[in-house]
Formats: sequence, C-alpha cells, structure tokens
Amino acid sequence: MKPTRRPQNPCFSSGPCAKRPGWSPAALGEALVGRSHRSAPGRARLEEVILRSKKILGMPEDWRLGVVAASDTGAVEIALWALLGARGIDMLAWENFGEGWVADVKQMKLPDARILSAPYGRLPDLSAVDFERDVVFCWNGTTSGVRVPNGEWIAADRKGLVICDATSAVFAMRLPWEKLDVATWSWQKVLGGEAAHGMLALSPRAVERLERYTPPWPLPKLFRLTSGGRLNEGVFRGETINTPSMLCVEDAIDSLKWAESVGGLEALIGRCTRNLAAIERWVEGSLWVRFLAEDKTTLSTTSPCLKIIDPSFTTLSPEKRFETSRRIAKRIEGEGAGYDIASHRASPPGLRIWTGATVETSDVEALLPWLDWAWEEERREAKAA
Repeated sequence: MKPTRRPQNPCFSSGPCAKRPGWSPAALGEALVGRSHRSAPGRARLEEVILRSKKILGMPEDWRLGVVAASDTGAVEIALWALLGARGIDMLAWENFGEGWVADVKQMKLPDARILSAPYGRLPDLSAVDFERDVVFCWNGTTSGVRVPNGEWIAADRKGLVICDATSAVFAMRLPWEKLDVATWSWQKVLGGEAAHGMLALSPRAVERLERYTPPWPLPKLFRLTSGGRLNEGVFRGETINTPSMLCVEDAIDSLKWAESVGGLEALIGRCTRNLAAIERWVEGSLWVRFLAEDKTTLSTTSPCLKIIDPSFTTLSPEKRFETSRRIAKRIEGEGAGYDIASHRASPPGLRIWTGATVETSDVEALLPWLDWAWEEERREAKAA
C-alpha cells in the first residue's frame, strides 16, 4: 500500500544537501550585501567562517585554512596543480571523483604516477600505498558509498604529502589531522551550505612544499598560493583570491553556528551515524536491495548507495537497469516523498540517499516505506507490460 507519512524535509540530494533543520532565508538577514569582501567587515565574516570551522573540527593551530573558488573541486585542483610533481604519486580511486583526480594527474604528464584502483563497492588495497610518495585520495567516495574506515593505514613517518578530498566526510567523520597534509571540502555537503565556495586546509608540511617547490607548469591566478616564494598568508585570513558571495558566506556562518548549537563535531557525527543506522535496519529486512559497499566497515555514513538485487532487475540490460532506477526515484519525487535519490550517473544503477548531519533521522525513516512502494509499483507495471 502507498505510505501516508512523508518526510517533513524530502531533500536527500548529495549536493547541494539539505539545509540545517529550521533554516529559512531569514538566516541571511545579516548578510553583508552591497559591501566589498575586502572591507574590514567583509574580511571579518570570511575569517569567522575559517575560525569557527577550525574550532569545530579540532584542526591544529598551525594548520592554515582558507576559502577558495569553485567548491571542493576548486580546492582539490589548487592542491594538485600547486603541490604535485616534487616526487612520485600514488593515486587512489574507487569511484567517480577519485577517477577525476586521476584524470587531472594524467594531464600533468607526470612520469611517476601510480594508480591504485578498485571497482564500485570496494576499496583499493590500502596496504599497497607507498608513503615515500605523495598520496591523493577521497576519504568518502560520494558516488559509491564507500569510505576509508580510519586513518590507521596512513604512515605517521611519511615522506610524501597526503592530500585528501574530504568533502563528504568533514563534519561527519573523524579526520586524523596528524595523518593528513591537505584536506578540502565545500559548504554544500555536511553543513548544507551553498555551492561554489571551497575550503582548503594545509598542514605545515604542505606549506613547506609550497614555499620550496615550484611546479614546472604555469599556474592560473586562482591557483597561486605563493608570492615571491612565500605563502600568501592573506588567503588564510579571509582575503580570498576571487570575489565570494557574501550571502553564501552568511549562510556558512549560520550553518556553523547551528553545528555548535547541537553539540559540535561529536553531535554531527552522531546524527550521521543514526541516519545510516535507520537505513541499515531497513536493508537487513529487505528482499530487493543491499548496500553497494561490500564491507560494512567501509560503509559511508553520509552517502550510502543501494544496489537492487532482485533477479527481475539484475537480468536487465545496463540501459534498462539505469532507466528502472531512475523511474523509482521519479515516482518518489512525484509523491513529494524524496528528492534526488537516484544514483550518480557514473555509478552502477541504483539509489543514493544523503544521510549527512542536516538530515533528520525521522525523515530517513519516513522515506524508506516509499522505496518499497515505488519498487513494488515498478514490478507490477513491468509484469503487466
């Protein structure tokens, strides 16, 4: 039977993600619109984002954190093009975004780049990573629902830099800052902020590389973090290279204040964990769906991906499986019960439900019966055709 209860907030997109509970445009009422981001109040707003973020995350004092252009993508691009090439590189890829960073490194035509890959649902062999080299990886594979379980596999006495795309992990999972040298994210993921702005965090080791190493290729203005061989410290005090949206900055401050109000990092992690647990209970009793992640210890707490295991689905052609999963998502969207839950276009056909900290567990629980209903409707119509 068709469910009667709908999520109060049916937004389950993996980016931009659901706004924090209780959000309304009124939260932007103090935005510094019509003023320069380089004015004293403008810089103060940007620096507030930096300082609140560092405090919530427990980032070491000697790390730099700055606001950069082009969301997490821009932050990762800056790190790759400004830092790589000084030594060999190990690239880890087990889903679409990791594969994108591999494509970047291939464009750099570096002679000593090694790719450690795995199919969707699995991790590469982490024991094979060589920390004499630079290492690039995503903490959480947003399009596969597979994450690294912890940082124990990262060498404490590493010689190379560890560059981590953490956009769907930061504020939701514990990051071992002592094991990382670069971390990147955007406001639009776990905190439900607006898009187009990225965050770039650098350890002292990363700063040392920037000041001692000059890559052999030209860097566009947006990628330049140094001047005259010294770090541009202003970038990490709110002096952005490009013009940010002060509306988005105000929204980021609002989301950070909300994170503080609910209990900080531990509370955010707990919210994500409870959201995933609701889906885990449902999957355990389901006859037609399983997690794409094959190892429970690698199961993402923010972007769990689901595969359909019913033979009526698995025997279809790839094109038909893709169409079927899209129809299931469309049925649910048409009922106003859940938006944007189809798997990423590069992923195996299935479903993906964002369970980040701004999502309420009660909304996840309300969505799940709609998944069963939509699947049964799909089966019924397929039999009748």
